[in-house]
Amino acid sequence: MNGTVEEAPRLVKEMLPALESVEGVEKVVCPPFISLAVVQPLLRGTSVKLGAQNMHWEERGAYTGEVSPSMLVGLVQYVILGHSERRNYFGETDELVNRKLRAARKAGLRPILCVGERLEERKAGRAEALVKGQLEGALQDIAEVKGLVVAYEPVWAIGTGVPATGETAQAMMSSIRGMLFQRYGEYGGQVSLLYGGSVTAANMGEFASQADIDGALVGGASLKPAEFVDIVRTVARHKTQTAA
Repeated sequence: MNGTVEEAPRLVKEMLPALESVEGVEKVVCPPFISLAVVQPLLRGTSVKLGAQNMHWEERGAYTGEVSPSMLVGLVQYVILGHSERRNYFGETDELVNRKLRAARKAGLRPILCVGERLEERKAGRAEALVKGQLEGALQDIAEVKGLVVAYEPVWAIGTGVPATGETAQAMMSSIRGMLFQRYGEYGGQVSLLYGGSVTAANMGEFASQADIDGALVGGASLKPAEFVDIVRTVARHKTQTAA
């Protein structure tokens, strides 16, 4: 919940030329709902995609204040679902996230599905089981995963300035990848996996160098154009080296 209708375009304009110069990675910006319509024209014809931060699962109806999938179609390509702040502050459950995921896919939107554990769950040794449960709940009755993105965001690392280590994040990503392979066979390897949680330009290399981390879901650092661009460049550099 950052940026006004006037501020969002300025932020995008400031980072867009540098983002356009970065190749080999998918680049997405996800401003608040009120700024989607003013940012979209700035991205038209560029390599940078647009995403929404949330959506409702119904097409229309008496859900005052909500935004439906059909309202986003033609405006964005991506939508973030199940973000930890939605789960923590607004009581979103795995069942509700599943409804949204199915609605997004039906509408042709690419979901960025967020999963992650709290600190007490990690300390209790339940992190992997918790994340697996979130994935299973969100993917209930989802027969195929083409276009799906999964973001692992340990709640204890979000906005705290204390990110997970590359090793910790990779261990969870490996578990997520294993579950996707088990559930969807070879197609599980087509799901992009992102790390989110106090990501900066300084630590992105540690995450991007991991085998099962394809990119990042960036929070506070995305409000700093130069910082965000450096994060994107770091991912592109590491993934190009890996491909080579």
